[in-house]
Order: sequence, then C-alpha cells, then structure tokens
Amino acid sequence: MGRQAAWPGDDGTRAPSAALELDRPHPARIYNYLIGGKDHFAVDREAAHALQRLVPESRDAMRLNRAFLARAVRGAAEAGISRFLDVGTGIPAPDNTHEIALEVRPDARVVYVDRDPLVVTHARALAAHPGVPATAVLQADLRDPDAILAAAPVAELTGEGEPVALVLGAVLHFLQDADEPHAAVRRLLEPLAPGSRLIVSHVCHDSRWVDDEDRERAVEVTALYRETVDRLAPRASKDIEMFFDGLELLRPGLVPCAAWGADASVGELRATRGFLGGVAVKR
Repeated sequence: MGRQAAWPGDDGTRAPSAALELDRPHPARIYNYLIGGKDHFAVDREAAHALQRLVPESRDAMRLNRAFLARAVRGAAEAGISRFLDVGTGIPAPDNTHEIALEVRPDARVVYVDRDPLVVTHARALAAHPGVPATAVLQADLRDPDAILAAAPVAELTGEGEPVALVLGAVLHFLQDADEPHAAVRRLLEPLAPGSRLIVSHVCHDSRWVDDEDRERAVEVTALYRETVDRLAPRASKDIEMFFDGLELLRPGLVPCAAWGADASVGELRATRGFLGGVAVKR
C-alpha cells in the first residue's frame, strides 16, 4: 500500500470535515467532466456546458492540456527524475502523474497536493489502492508554500538532494495577483536541487496566438468562473513566462499545450491557443 499523508489531528483514516460546497460548480469537477471523468455533479455539468457555449473547443483544450502534462512528466522521468511534487492535482483521472512516472521509473515517488477536501479525498482513495507505491497526498494551499514545504511528505521528497519535478498543471490561473503566485512558485523552487524541473500550464488571454475575439471571450469565461468555488485569473504570456524566471526554459518554450513535445494538428493548436504550457530546468 502506498504511503499517505495523515490528516492533521486524526489518524489518517477519516475524510476531512471541511465544507465541500457541493451546491456550487467546482473548477476541478468541471475539468473532470470535460476530460471524461466520473466525479462531478449536475451543477458542474451545467457550468461545463455554459463554458462550451462560450468556448466550443474547451473540452479539447482540457484534454490536450492533460496530454501535455503527461508528456512533460514522462520527459522528466526519462531525464532521470524520480521525485514529483504535483500541486493543485485536481480529481484523479487517467494518466495521473504517478502512473506516467512509474512507467519510466519504477522507483518514482510522488506527493500530490490540493487544498480542496473533496479533491484530496479522491486522491487519498487512489493512493491507498494496492499497487500504488510511494505516493502521498497532502491537503495544503499553493498560497502558503511554506506550509507545503514543511509537510513531512514534501520535506522527505525534497530533502535528499535529488532533482524534483514540480508540476503546476492548470492551477496557477486560480490564484489572483493579490495571492502573489510568482512568489509562491519561487518559494517552492528554492529547496529543489539543480536539475529539477518546473512544469506549468496556464490559461492565457493575451499572446501572439490569440486575437481580439479570443480576448473578449476570456472576459466572459472569467465572469462565468466567478460563480464557481475558485475564480479564474487568465494572464498574458509575458506574465506566465515570469514563472520561469531564473530557469532554463526548454524548447519549444511557452507554447500552446498541444504544441509542446508533439506534432499538433491545426485544430489542436487552435483549441489550445489560450492554454499555454512550458517546462524549465533549474541549473
């Protein structure tokens, strides 16, 4: 049985008691629905359908983002990385970080982090399944990177001087500027050994791939997400690139997710023109 992070104040066997806000759409459940998962409610499906009316290619964009993350994790494992810190993991779905990493590195160790108690409950159930080795699940908030780094599973992961892949897939755009997301990422990178990687995907409202119509739709999508548990904060490509400051951005740079590490079709590029991905190495 895989290792698990205990809930604060209990024996690690009970689900969290925090309010789950099941009467409001949740971005993680909307995402789960659009990529073909099973963990969502009617309110999430209604929000997903509203999103698709605004952005007909949103289902493709989210699936292609998932595929980008899988390629980036596989690339990190093939480069010799066996430790993965996946923050803002979302509800488990096919091609989770540990599944991809273990295909390449049987010794892979993964810590999943999410602030939402329902998401973490799902992730804990997955981590407790037989055949999932060295996988821990932690309830913590990206807005508090010190708490993440201080948690025992993360301290163990980062404390041995081995490179770590920090995975921030489709999570940073749920931090507002007031949350200081760039500072949070820098803090998480601080203790990571040279050779570590930063993997980011992020919704983008202003880049060379989007036009005026796309920017107008981004305003409408942001308004839609105000009705969900977490507000959306799309950023310009230059602001997303800032997450990689001080690191070596790997080719092809910050690009539409479908174009990173794959031969994307015109349709795939169009679907992800507002959903960028990039990977960088800490030297």
